[in-house]
Amino acid sequence: MSMVEEPLYPIAVLIDELKNDDIQLRLNSIRRLSTIARALGEERTRKELIPFLNENNDDDDEVLLAMAEELGVFIPYVGGVDHAHVLLPPLETLCTVEETCVRDKAVESLCRIGSQMRENDLIEWFIPLVKRLAAGEWFTARVSACGLFHIAYPSASEMLKTELRSIYSQLCQDDMPMVRRSAASNLGKFAATVESAHLKADIMQIFEDLTQDDQDSVRLLAVEGCATLGKLLEPQDCVAHILPVIVNFSQDKSWRVRYMVANQLYELCEAVGPEPTRTDLVPAYVRLLRDNEAEVRIAAAGKVTKFCRILSPELAIQHILPCVKELSSDSSQHVRSALASVIMGMAPVLGKDATIEQLLPIFLSLLKDEFPDVRLNIISKLDQVNQVVGIDLLSQSLLPAIVELAEDRHWRVRLAIIEYIPLLASQLGVGFFDDKLGSLCMQWLQDKVYSIRDAAANNLKRLAEEFGPDWAMQHIIPQVLEMVNNSHYLYRMTILRAISLLAPVMGSEITCSKLLPVVVNASKDRVPNIKFNVAKVLQSLVPILDQSVVEKTIRPCLVELSEDPDVDVRYFANQGLQSIDHVMMSS
Repeated sequence: MSMVEEPLYPIAVLIDELKNDDIQLRLNSIRRLSTIARALGEERTRKELIPFLNENNDDDDEVLLAMAEELGVFIPYVGGVDHAHVLLPPLETLCTVEETCVRDKAVESLCRIGSQMRENDLIEWFIPLVKRLAAGEWFTARVSACGLFHIAYPSASEMLKTELRSIYSQLCQDDMPMVRRSAASNLGKFAATVESAHLKADIMQIFEDLTQDDQDSVRLLAVEGCATLGKLLEPQDCVAHILPVIVNFSQDKSWRVRYMVANQLYELCEAVGPEPTRTDLVPAYVRLLRDNEAEVRIAAAGKVTKFCRILSPELAIQHILPCVKELSSDSSQHVRSALASVIMGMAPVLGKDATIEQLLPIFLSLLKDEFPDVRLNIISKLDQVNQVVGIDLLSQSLLPAIVELAEDRHWRVRLAIIEYIPLLASQLGVGFFDDKLGSLCMQWLQDKVYSIRDAAANNLKRLAEEFGPDWAMQHIIPQVLEMVNNSHYLYRMTILRAISLLAPVMGSEITCSKLLPVVVNASKDRVPNIKFNVAKVLQSLVPILDQSVVEKTIRPCLVELSEDPDVDVRYFANQGLQSIDHVMMSS
């Protein structure tokens, strides 16, 4: 009797929990569907669990979303691909609900199941489902149908294929803009499955209808399809069908459509070939770079390097560079920021002479921009220019600007400069670095912002790694140790942090003779924060130093700190002592 009742239990619990008022219980129950299906076995899952889920779908969106997700990976629990079709009815119902994210997840799960189904099953079960959704009374069903055609189409017979293309064409002319939007955004995926003969006839007709839609939200999704369709067509067809559309779209009355064109244009250049790019797409791109809407200029400016890579350097210098000069003094700070984030990439494209003559003045003007994000974006890509113009010219032109930015009022700009210093140091060489940038690196250790001080400590470690312990012993260690008696405890903490980072690079001998005495001395500090940081630094030094030094110097210091009145100091001191014991035991 118990053997019979055992499998009944999970489904009973599921039903109880799915009907519970508490949404969390219902969610938990849905998320455990795979466990319940395993307990029930494949046959009972098909005959009881799936029909139950199909009937019980009028629920909270969160629960429906979880169900749509779970069903997408349910094929193994219903008996494999032979029985995959039983999962279609509940997902078909979920494709018609009002909540967009539930429908999207149901479509995604249907695509996943459909891609694993056998051809016969697709014809018998999946294609009728697509047709039912496409003819649905509510627009939600028709919106979902658009995302399933690319799965249904390849396995259909010739007659069915003709019908599916005709249905898709009707969806592209649907009364509801939401349906047309869905048809436009899925056109690329559907077109990729259609035979080339029908691609030129039927799909291009559908595409042209969408590009002339009166809703800009439909037209801008059609723009996305341009690049996808362009790659499917032969170059001459692409020039005949796609190019005129893109050129028109670049002058569309809606800025959103022009914005999409600015984002996609460089992809189309590859599809149409060099000559149409020069005659048609370059003028279109120049128009977008000079658009009267800042958002369009931002999108176009962000793609300037990608676009220039497709062109010859001569074309880029002749047509694009004048626009770049204009954009570098654009009234919108966001346009200048977008340009600054990519303009460095133009240097390798244009070559050394053009970079020195034309680009370098633009870099310098952007480096002095009043808006911190513009300066930040230029700094973070400086290495791309170094490779082209050479370090001598860089040091003459850009270094004064870098020194100025090192004291910038915005801490994020100072932070970006610090993170760039090790790269600059490796390219400038040790002599140049000592003259121009050495003092800056010490200055940052006493910055008012913690993130700068922390980055400055990391920077010293990276410089020591770059130039070696001997250089660090001469140029870094004495100046760091001088600061340990600073009157402000936060700066003393930064020095402790710097010591803990430098110790592994400097090696045990220098750490023992120069760094350790300073740390031990700091354990007498009156500020508890310093003392517990001393305990943490001492713990980090244990693996670096000899056992005799650990026993003679570090352990007594930690024992003293472990009796401190402050609870945090005692805690970290005991952590350090445990670490020493652990190292002793393992050795």
